[in-house]
Amino acid sequence: MQTFYKICLILMIVGGINWGLVGLFQFDFVGWLLGGSASIWSRIVFTLVGVAAICGIPGLFTDETGE
Repeated sequence: MQTFYKICLILMIVGGINWGLVGLFQFDFVGWLLGGSASIWSRIVFTLVGVAAICGIPGLFTDETGE
């Protein structure tokens, strides 16, 4: 399960950086890289980022003290 959460974290970081670029420079990096915001590949990546964010929600409520 640890690998799953690491993949989710990477996808959330990609999504966060992409939204930062959109907000600051009006540049959609994922859309640019994958053929436009409406391309099927961009939509797949956007969907995966959204699913990763939803899967990361339980991590906010777990207590990992390193025991």
